[in-house]
Amino acid sequence: MSESQAHWEQVYRDKRQDEVSWYRAHLETSLNLIEATGRDTSAAVIDVGGGESTLVDDLLARGYSDVTVLDLAEPALAATRERLGTAAARVQWLCGDVTQMEFAPARYDIWHDRAVFHFLTEPAQRAAYVQRVLHSVRVGGHVIVGTFGPEGPTRCSGLEVARYEPDKLHAEFGSPFVLEKHLVEVHKTPWDSAQQFVWCYCRRA
Repeated sequence: MSESQAHWEQVYRDKRQDEVSWYRAHLETSLNLIEATGRDTSAAVIDVGGGESTLVDDLLARGYSDVTVLDLAEPALAATRERLGTAAARVQWLCGDVTQMEFAPARYDIWHDRAVFHFLTEPAQRAAYVQRVLHSVRVGGHVIVGTFGPEGPTRCSGLEVARYEPDKLHAEFGSPFVLEKHLVEVHKTPWDSAQQFVWCYCRRA
């Protein structure tokens, strides 16, 4: 087990779902951006770093039929499967490091990542991530990534993070991705502190 995996497994063992800073009962911004792609509910969606997020619950409730959840921490995935009950069988579950995963080519129509990319503080990690997006997202598909903004935290869960302006975030992905829109969101943590998030929504050219 890698050091990173051990760290995140410990986080999810030590804290309840609503005790982590990124918790929201419903990810309204994510849902709105996914629906803004114009894809119907047969679209193949992957939630990178989905963990214990309720995004998968809401996607299933809205009729999405091809949903994948990827996370580094198996305890987080196990908790979400338990929460979903029999509906968990309708989801594909992947446990591993997104920068090292072997994805099927052109597998996904929509790639969603809320708060994974900003933990990739090394250029080589970010390059590996982008290569996997290029490999696994179909031409014409959509990439939705949310990170801490320039006024966001410098650390999260004991780890350093990278913060992004919208143009800097889009530049990490480069010309194969056409920026459709960006937005800034202020997320309130469960203890009511504010965290600035920046979102970029791109199309795979």
